[in-house]
Amino acid sequence: MIREVTSGDLNSLLELYLHLHEVSIPEDNDHLRNTWNKILNNEDYHIVVCEKDGIIVSSCTCVIVPNLTRSASPYALVENVVTHEKYRGNGYASACLEYAKEIAVKNGCYKMMLITGSDKPETHEFYKRNGYHSEGKTAYYNLLKDVNWNKL
Repeated sequence: MIREVTSGDLNSLLELYLHLHEVSIPEDNDHLRNTWNKILNNEDYHIVVCEKDGIIVSSCTCVIVPNLTRSASPYALVENVVTHEKYRGNGYASACLEYAKEIAVKNGCYKMMLITGSDKPETHEFYKRNGYHSEGKTAYYNLLKDVNWNKL
């Protein structure tokens, strides 16, 4: 089943992120809960999950960004695309990306963007199979602070 997260999904989602790049589940504190509540209450922030036998096995985030160019058409940013290692290769992440695309289309977005830090050819092929391409664009990012991610 593909759906958006609900308030009760936080722990399952954090466990899934251990298969992305996290090395531990963050401490359950006010910062974490405030962030979770901001996400849940933001109509432009969508966390899509794939649930199999009651377990969240794959997910992606889709954020709709209001925009004043392209006839004031918004665009979508995709982040945190992940599938539990035991469930990879079954199309679950593709299904999440397709659901995110439906959200973007419904919101009138003119494009979707994502950046991957992976240098694995299979990761790049996965994104290409799902309609993303890198021709004609160059992605840059600016890491704004040196963060010990495990302490957040």
